[in-house]
Amino acid sequence: MFKKILIANRGEIACRVAATARRLGIQTVAVYSEADARAQHVLACDEATLIGGPAPRDSYLQWERILAAAKSTGAEAIHPGYGFLSENEGFAQACAEAGVVFIGPPASAILAMGLKAESKRLMEAAGVPLVPGYHGADQDPALLKREADRIGYPVLIKASAGGGGKGMRAVMAADEFDVALASCKREAINSFGDDAVLIERYVQRPRHIEIQVFGDTQGDCVYLFERDCSVQRRHQKVLEEAPAPGMTEQRRREMGEAAVAAAKAVGYVGAGTVEFIAEQDGRFYFMEMNTRLQVEHPVTEAITGLDLVEWQLRVAAGQPLPLKQHELKIHGHAIEARICAENPEAGFLPATGSLDVLRWPAHSAFCRSDVRVDTGVVEGDAISPYYDSMVAKLIVWGEDRGQALARLDAALTQTHIVGLQTNVAFLRRCAATASFAGADLDTGLIERERAALFGQPGLPLDVAAAAVVAHTLALEARTQDADPWSRRDGFRLTGDAVRGFDLELDGQHHALQLRRLHAGGMQLLVGGEAVALAIDSASPERHTLLLGEGLAVRRIPVHTYARGEQVTVFAPQGSATLTEVDVIAHAGEGAGGGGRLTAPMPGKLVALHVKAGDAVKAGQPLAVMEAMKMEHTLNSPRDGTVAELLYAVGDQLTDGAELLRLEG
Repeated sequence: MFKKILIANRGEIACRVAATARRLGIQTVAVYSEADARAQHVLACDEATLIGGPAPRDSYLQWERILAAAKSTGAEAIHPGYGFLSENEGFAQACAEAGVVFIGPPASAILAMGLKAESKRLMEAAGVPLVPGYHGADQDPALLKREADRIGYPVLIKASAGGGGKGMRAVMAADEFDVALASCKREAINSFGDDAVLIERYVQRPRHIEIQVFGDTQGDCVYLFERDCSVQRRHQKVLEEAPAPGMTEQRRREMGEAAVAAAKAVGYVGAGTVEFIAEQDGRFYFMEMNTRLQVEHPVTEAITGLDLVEWQLRVAAGQPLPLKQHELKIHGHAIEARICAENPEAGFLPATGSLDVLRWPAHSAFCRSDVRVDTGVVEGDAISPYYDSMVAKLIVWGEDRGQALARLDAALTQTHIVGLQTNVAFLRRCAATASFAGADLDTGLIERERAALFGQPGLPLDVAAAAVVAHTLALEARTQDADPWSRRDGFRLTGDAVRGFDLELDGQHHALQLRRLHAGGMQLLVGGEAVALAIDSASPERHTLLLGEGLAVRRIPVHTYARGEQVTVFAPQGSATLTEVDVIAHAGEGAGGGGRLTAPMPGKLVALHVKAGDAVKAGQPLAVMEAMKMEHTLNSPRDGTVAELLYAVGDQLTDGAELLRLEG
């Protein structure tokens, strides 16, 4: 086994590799960018080396610096994690030439599977089922259009060197092809340095099922069963589970054997994933092979009880696979939810900011446990625009799928993040949809369930308001003296005491009153309705609300977190962020102007669809920016005429930068 390894990645996967290495008595070296000097993966390792600026191209993609760091620190091997250099055959080859073990497949396997078109030809020769399509080297746009017409719409354009949903577009009709192709090629060249694409028939209601494979240097290869990753947005996974619902033993064996055949066709070594598109009737087609460990590997660990990172290290050190195929078993069901800093209501636009509050449910950090959290951040850290938006992976395990679903909802309810927008509430809704709960799965699930997923009401006003009142009273009780003359609770010898609160929720102002009854008890007056209120506060953050009386009383546990005037409330029904307005302090303030086209986050302007003097309509696409490794289309906020362009294609944009001026 190795004595020291270098981890050529960041975030939760770097932390995970460091933890497994430590358990095996292996020392670790972290590499980090200037933006990650105090990151958790740096603290998790025994040594750390700075390799460049914040942008990946200046640091985590600089493999010469990473290899030099391995040599200077005496690391015998490099673990690439996933993303960045994990599927870079040039880096794998350079490691081999330098005498440093690349913890992954040989460069030849990465090269063979890295280009989607070439991998399709290899799989066809190996007898693995393929989706009808065009995988040729001729990239003339006119030819690609003719091939799409021949295949028949809808078709899927995919970057040949791509992955993670980047450089991928579904085209529903012929007149949409040219624009989609240009966008796909632009995103592919920016992300992978290669704009070659392939065209495939777009399978209707497909399931995305992948097989975890593992090969060793002795020529043995096994499959560690399947994962269903059908729930996706922007072609990126949202919820993953293992085993796949409805999978028969015969189909599992067929897909597993096909995956092993695919891996053996390229002399595969280490952890890899063979991804298939599956029809609703069970027919499946090879889609691609990811020549690395996948983000969703924890659900496989949860149902097998194995540490796949440990397997990677042992195989890379020349040891045989720890288990044979007949020794591998499935136990229970696991689901992973990707918690991301993003706004689902705004097309899953990534968010940046500080993790002012970051509270997780009780959890373990490894393999099979009821609840597991994999993360590379702690409270107080920031999600920057330089890397992807994932905050953590929440993994739950149950004896069966029903128990896993219940544990997922409970764990998401107990996940409290304040400081930036996240998809936690969306994940709860997604897992609760009739489609997901009933295992009616396909990659269009989110679109099909839009009514249940988007535009849903948040936490009820009376619950949110009562929680803010509880928070305020608990803070005051902590800071004031016990004698009645110093108290601010409205104590009086006779009559009821009334106190006003001014709150804003979702842009709406609400004036409410808290009435302390002389006969005892409290009432909350919200929207002209009075409701009995009792509060039991364990701290300024933890409260139990009793709303109503008699048989109609509701007992609601809530958590509250304040940031200035803002109070964020978490309850079983959902969450809400309210502003407790100091009316006097805000007297005279006016509303800001609207109707401007601004950058929603830092990024790069990659396309402009208008010029000065053009008339535009509300909602019309005006520009495209690239941020957090994705393209984002910016639409006109209103009707008008473009008076002036303030930025040019290629310019870097700051958060809130005005791209152009509209008149009229």
